[in-house]
Amino acid sequence: MARIYNFSSGPSMLPLPALEEASRELVDYKHTGMSLIEMSHRGKIYDEVHNEAIALIKEILQVPDDYYILFIQGGATFQFGMIPIAFLGPGKIADFVVTGTWARKAIEDAKLIGNPRVIWDGASEKYRRIPDNSELQYTPGAEYVHICSNETIDGIQWQQMPGTDNIPLIVDMSSDIMSRPVEWDKVSMLFAGTQKNLAPAGMALVIMKKELVEKARKDVPAYLRYDLHAKENSLYNTPPTFTVWMTTLTLKWVKSIGGLSVIEKRRDEKAAMLYHAIDSSNGYYNCPVDKHSRSKMNVVWRLQNEQLEDKFVKEAEKEGLSGLKGHRSVGGLRASLYNAMPVEGVKALVDFMNHFMQRNG
Repeated sequence: MARIYNFSSGPSMLPLPALEEASRELVDYKHTGMSLIEMSHRGKIYDEVHNEAIALIKEILQVPDDYYILFIQGGATFQFGMIPIAFLGPGKIADFVVTGTWARKAIEDAKLIGNPRVIWDGASEKYRRIPDNSELQYTPGAEYVHICSNETIDGIQWQQMPGTDNIPLIVDMSSDIMSRPVEWDKVSMLFAGTQKNLAPAGMALVIMKKELVEKARKDVPAYLRYDLHAKENSLYNTPPTFTVWMTTLTLKWVKSIGGLSVIEKRRDEKAAMLYHAIDSSNGYYNCPVDKHSRSKMNVVWRLQNEQLEDKFVKEAEKEGLSGLKGHRSVGGLRASLYNAMPVEGVKALVDFMNHFMQRNG
């Protein structure tokens, strides 16, 4: 089987060992005569898979004991509404740092519920950098501060989490979850869609302080109550069992290759290789992002014109390098270097970039 290198921003490349194990077990899970995704989510067999996923998340990310680990359907976008419903309302304020498309989408939903306040917006600079801490002035008494740790479209990333003056920090980590340690001394809640570094789409991983769960509103429809998800171990209703299973298989792969330290080393090697190819091209390739804000997950760059970019994408596809077209809202080129992307894939991309430059210089 010839597998291509999939640089798509998500749904994205998953670890081959995880896919292969799912393939072997999909029809007849561990000789039970049925698939895991046909089984009751209340049964012992699925329960083991479910709890193993939670245990692996806790182990790999070193989640403190005073946090709940939750699986909630609807992906990260559902959390854009669920969070303000839980913590905002008449007269309540939350601070938002708008670093790109995904932070902007989150605040648009929050506006329907409460009073979100933009304390920094990079729109005037075309979202090319992360703000310095000195630029952030938090609102006294704010319920929370919302940031997106990595903006997939604009290719910028928080290198460290900001201090928030004891206001709970809520972080959308959809595109860099499991690629870096979490600064639990700063982060009160994180959420991440699974379709980047964990599993297929359809679910959000939510990790939040227990005291924050208790603070969340309870006078809302049941599925919007964080306390019910926590009380029922994310089994309040039928979970997306296939997505949870794939999360378990992916995390087993992360652990088997050496855990987060190895993932980080691979991440840094891949990102450094690609940025070097861009920066050493004497302007043929251009990354518009401030160097101190560059994402290690989603690398963006431009060529001299859109016609050349279109040619780049088409020729790359023929070489088995897929998903390199930038988001339709900004254009350009983009390579997503999620955990399952091997170093060899980035080497193949860099080789192609060098050859393309020689042919079309």
